[in-house]
Parts: sequence; structure tokens; C-alpha cells
Amino acid sequence: AIDEYKPLDATTNPSLILAAAQMPAYQELVDDAVAYGKKLGGSEEEQIKNACDKLFVLFGAEILKRIPGRVSTEVDARLSFDKEGMIQRARRLIDLYKEAGIGKDRILIKLSSTWEGIQAGKVLEAEYGIHCNMTLLFSFAQAVACAEAGVTLISPFVGRILDWYVANGDKKTYEPAEDPGVKSVTKIYNYYKKFGYKTIVMGASFRNTGEIKALTGCDYLTISPKLLAELSKEYVKLTPTLSVKEAQACELEKIHLDEKAFRWHHNEDQMAVEKLSDGIRKFAADAIKLERMLKVGVLS
Repeated sequence: AIDEYKPLDATTNPSLILAAAQMPAYQELVDDAVAYGKKLGGSEEEQIKNACDKLFVLFGAEILKRIPGRVSTEVDARLSFDKEGMIQRARRLIDLYKEAGIGKDRILIKLSSTWEGIQAGKVLEAEYGIHCNMTLLFSFAQAVACAEAGVTLISPFVGRILDWYVANGDKKTYEPAEDPGVKSVTKIYNYYKKFGYKTIVMGASFRNTGEIKALTGCDYLTISPKLLAELSKEYVKLTPTLSVKEAQACELEKIHLDEKAFRWHHNEDQMAVEKLSDGIRKFAADAIKLERMLKVGVLS
């Protein structure tokens, strides 16, 4: 898919890596990761953890051969509430890339947008020059905290927000401009541009091409191969719906969030609370499945 659509950047997450690791085409990468874990030794748990990190980096390295930009590699979601654990794991992943001859300028480390994750991102950026991509971002509070932390990029979700409103409300269909996920990313984009934040806004998790087109003009968008295929069949002229000029004229007010204020504002958004915890659980579950798969290799 990367060869076909030639994107600038690409992203991975535990669910995508788990799916790819089960494909025969990538068996060699799995074998290499298991061999690496065994070579480093230690307890069975350590071997599996090292094999897992190595597998993420091997996939990232393969992707980087095919794109000019950066690849995102995710820190284990089970560390989502462990600031120091996330910093340590992120540095480990960067070291593994370095061993593979890949500099940190081509990597985005993905972290959950919990308070702890955002603060880990702040440290990684400021102290280690490691670029971060804040994922599982659903609330305006999360976006404000990320901007204040000075992270490189955020991935505010669109489709998963729509999923929640469809599941929990009476309205089952939305026009793209009224899609709650589209409105969320639009507000975040406008806020960042109005107040001059350098953090890149990369809309993510799309359910249909209407959502993508409604966010034309956003800094970046991360789009699945399925939706890229649909878009490639369309021949329509798009005019940007988002622009710096319009953002600077919007009526949003600047706010500052310390930990207490962040937790309160985020907690006020039921959708965001539920989707963040659900996302962490699902990524953690897939990480466990991946470890079980690698465990078979480590023990053999």
C-alpha cells in the first residue's frame, strides 16, 4: 500500500503490527525479532519485551525504506500512566533505531495522551530531542496540554469520536461538516493556529472520505489504504476548509491547564474519557496478543 500511494510519512500501532506479524510475508521480521530477544538473554519476560521492541523497530525500518519522511512507533499502551516508564521505553526504541542506522529525526514516538504521556512527551522533546506523536487524543483539554508541552505532533481522532456519538445518541448519520470528530479537529486546528503553537495537527482515524475532505487544509492527515483507494478514484477540486487566516479570526480564548485543570476539563468530556480508556485497553490487549505470539518463538 505504501509503494502504491507514496505517502510522506507512515504510522504504526500495536493493532497494525499484530495484524502484519501474522502475515506470511513478514515472517522473517518476526524470526529476526525473536532471535534478537534470545540473543540478549535474561528472563523469558525480558526476552519477549526485547523481541517486541525489536519487531516494532524492524517494521519501522522497512517502512522507512519506502517513504521520505518519518515513521511513528508506539510505546506500550500499558505504560500510559507511567511517565518515567514511557520515557525509558521511548529512549530504548530510539536506541534500537540507531543500532539499525536510523537517526531520531526520522522517528516519531507515539505516546498515549494521558497527563503522564503528555508530560513524558514534554521531557523527551526538551531533554532528549526525541520527536513525539501524541495519540488517542479525543478532548480539547488533551490538545491544549499537548500544545503547552511543546510536542512535535498530535493525532486527534475523528472516526472514533463519530463512533461514540452514533452509539450513544439518537442521531445515526452526520453530514461531514457536522461530524463531531471533524468539529473536534477543526477546533483544535483553529486554536493552535490562532495562538501560534508549532505542534503539527494530524487528523487521524477516519471512517469515510467525507470526513477527510471536510478537513482539507489541516497540517497532516493520516489515511488508511482503503480510504486512499476511494479518494484516488475521485476527480473533484477541493478548497481548504481549514486555514491559518480563518483560524486567527476565530473567537477561541487561550487557556492554561495545570494537572488539576487538565484532569477536570478532560473528565467533563464523557466521550473523551470513555474513548481514551477504551483505546488504551484495546492497544494493550493487542500488545499482549503480540507477546504471546513472540513467546512461542522464544520458547521454541
